[in-house]
Amino acid sequence: MSQRRKHWRDMADTERGIAYSPSASLPDGDLTPFLETYAKLSAETYAAHSDVQTLTYGKRPSNTVDLFRPSGNAALPLHIFIHGGYWRALSKRESTFPAQGFLDQGIAYAAVDYTLAPHASLDEIVAECLAAVTMMFEQAQQLGVDPNRISLSGSSAGAHLAAMTCLGLAPQHRPCAAILLSGVFELEPLVGTYINDPVKMSIEGAHRNSPALKDVSNFPKALLAYGEIEPDEFKRQTHDFAAKLPEAQALEVSGRNHFDVVHDLSNESALAQHIAKLCVAD
Repeated sequence: MSQRRKHWRDMADTERGIAYSPSASLPDGDLTPFLETYAKLSAETYAAHSDVQTLTYGKRPSNTVDLFRPSGNAALPLHIFIHGGYWRALSKRESTFPAQGFLDQGIAYAAVDYTLAPHASLDEIVAECLAAVTMMFEQAQQLGVDPNRISLSGSSAGAHLAAMTCLGLAPQHRPCAAILLSGVFELEPLVGTYINDPVKMSIEGAHRNSPALKDVSNFPKALLAYGEIEPDEFKRQTHDFAAKLPEAQALEVSGRNHFDVVHDLSNESALAQHIAKLCVAD
């Protein structure tokens, strides 16, 4: 008989911290090689595309988006990516590695930067991501982008921010699809853990910024995925949130973990092929 999974409300703070620590599922607990790969591949992307456009959406130095476009003058599909890092780490500079796979399919790619905790509250981070994506919709014509074929994705905390952005966008700026990888969509379990130390969420703030607690009836078509080698809480939250959405599919990606499933956004994997169809759909 399988053992019943312990509910997060029955866990002590330290236990919840482990349950929501993605590196805890790695064989050696070391996420450094994955972060180094993000940086290396992203640096190669920048080196290969000197024509990258840097767009500004706010007053802070981090309020920028880097846009990569394939050749051609037609109005292109656009995929926007929001990085993870538990709202306190990484940047757009480590988040451009999926670009080439999209460009090869005629899809423009944009990596969003935002201010990290503790220099910004979670409310401010959510507002920045909303402003960045809104700007991309509003400037779509000037950027050579088809506003009806703008898709949005995020990984880990970036999936949370992508979901919050989908919920905050004006109706005319609704993405054609959302791809949410290894996300956390109910934030109260993080309060009291080490994860919240730089973010400093209150219970009220966690509720305010939890997509799973909001009206999702107008959420765009969504694909949610996570790696096979993930903490159970990320898997549970993915399935729970997918069940609330009007049109969503939840997938487990065999052999992948929390840190490398993001590579399947735009490579030759079955998940990437599924995503590409969502991103170019009329």
